Amino acid sequence: MAENKISENIEEYLEVLYRNGSNKEQVSTTQISNELGIAPGSVTQMLKKLEKLGYIDYTPYKGATLTDEGMKIAQKITRKHRILEKFLIDVLKVKEENVHSQACEMEHALSDEAERALCAMLNNPDLCPDNNIIPACNFDFDSCRQCYSQNDFDQIVNRQFNLLSISELTSTTEGIVSFIRGNSDLLDAIAELEITIGSQLKFEYTEIPTGNYYPVIVDDNELNIPLEMANNIFIRI
Repeated sequence: MAENKISENIEEYLEVLYRNGSNKEQVSTTQISNELGIAPGSVTQMLKKLEKLGYIDYTPYKGATLTDEGMKIAQKITRKHRILEKFLIDVLKVKEENVHSQACEMEHALSDEAERALCAMLNNPDLCPDNNIIPACNFDFDSCRQCYSQNDFDQIVNRQFNLLSISELTSTTEGIVSFIRGNSDLLDAIAELEITIGSQLKFEYTEIPTGNYYPVIVDDNELNIPLEMANNIFIRI
């Protein structure tokens, strides 16, 4: 599962873009500059570089959106960061004010194998301590059950497309259910709603739901998906 090493600087930029535009919304140069504490001119130069690398689409004076390749990298590093935050607080009992900076330092060095082990130890968490969604892993599994059944990490292959959970959607979106996260009880509860791998799901955006349910259409059936499930049902985008 060897991959080309991507610089920490590039990962930080892509992480900011994902944090502010996970559903491929445009993120302004000013917003990136403010979050990273870097001069706007330097941000602009980096965005041009990222566009040449194929990680973003950049519009001068407006901002940038992630490409599919950029999204893949951004989700991976964001996932590692948020799982590490969960581990640092829940297991190591690190002070909350120190967690973000320590996770930033550790995320770039965390191997995929160690990430998978942390996920299993933490029982497939869906939220980081700040209640932000932990992205799905990029391993080619339909569910966590499949992950548990594969003991040899070297036999695991990467998924070739990106995913978003229902609760991450911020515009009208259609996609195929391609991964369902969680323990056996949650997986069984989702199956009882007749939501399975391959189901066609549509989210019609009017405004981001403020309650505990997400209204969706699954295989022509209108459903109100509880937030806990919405965090763990992922569609291919």
